[in-house]
Amino acid sequence: MRLVIAGGGTGGHLFPGVAVAEEFLKREEDNEVLFIGTERGLEKKILPELGLPLCTIYVEGLKGRGLRSVLAILRLPWGLLQSMRILGGFRPDAVLGVGGYASGPALLAACIRGLPTAIAEQNAIPGVTNRILAGTVRRIFLSFPDNEGWASREKAVVTGNPIRAGLLSKELRVKHADLFTILVFGGSQGAHRINETMAEALGHLRDILGSIRIIHQTGNDDLEYMNEVYRGWEKDGLKAEVLPFITDMGAAYKRANLIICRAGATSIAEITACGKAAIFIPFPFAIADHQTKNAQALEKAGAAIMIQQKDLDAEKLAGLILDFFEEPTKLHEMEKRSAALGHPDAAKRVVDEIINLVSSNKH
Repeated sequence: MRLVIAGGGTGGHLFPGVAVAEEFLKREEDNEVLFIGTERGLEKKILPELGLPLCTIYVEGLKGRGLRSVLAILRLPWGLLQSMRILGGFRPDAVLGVGGYASGPALLAACIRGLPTAIAEQNAIPGVTNRILAGTVRRIFLSFPDNEGWASREKAVVTGNPIRAGLLSKELRVKHADLFTILVFGGSQGAHRINETMAEALGHLRDILGSIRIIHQTGNDDLEYMNEVYRGWEKDGLKAEVLPFITDMGAAYKRANLIICRAGATSIAEITACGKAAIFIPFPFAIADHQTKNAQALEKAGAAIMIQQKDLDAEKLAGLILDFFEEPTKLHEMEKRSAALGHPDAAKRVVDEIINLVSSNKH
């Protein structure tokens, strides 16, 4: 069986697709997967490293104003034509869209060819592409229940957000760190506000710097700045690993006692699958403020703490870190509540549904 997975751009879209690909490929030795993405998306860097094939198309987002939006619309037929050619060459049995610019033309091309189609929505509130595609595809995989009514009840299946196989090991819930380890990241591009607040918080944590380790994904823009900041505290015993991007998130989660990050759906799915305690700082400009809604759900369950970006300051962040460091029972209780919210079987459920779609299409 052959499956095309279309979309990407950011880790939030790409990595659930990778999780589905891993599950699909292990089902049958002859199964094949092909990703359709763009040259500018994260998939261009990550998929070759994972040994997963990628074809790219030329497409831009429709969101925006003026001439840029008009040009994006005018270029859509070219992206559709490229998608038609890719599907004609690969001859997939089904096409799954995971969100992002490339999923639109690829899914439309699949519909034109009469292929079984599905989309996966990672957030409680769908993106523009998935809203448009919802009326044309045959299945809609949801990470959260649909409280808006945008997805047809006949098509929608709540599966949870697919998690990569490397993040599902029970070992990730066991502490292997010799030091209290804090994992900080702000998405695949980093988050400047989190970076600078973490830099300022170190002064409030002077008394415990020799007893902690920080693993920090900064993004490219703040890499040199944060490297310089952490080097300045080495004399106080601080150990820090500063990276522009973390490819092996499983290894990073495994070492972490506490996570500080945005509240994207994929991050939340991974953190709960690993049963980790977290401080979420939602990106305030996300569509319909969905990251706040994501974080609120976990905070209400006692599985995380949320700080709105407008309320974020170094002293508050340092105080929370110190509280977890000094009260390990609080940390352990949050880990248990986090693990209770995980959906480790999400990728399996998505693949089961895709196989059923293909089977029903042949009869």
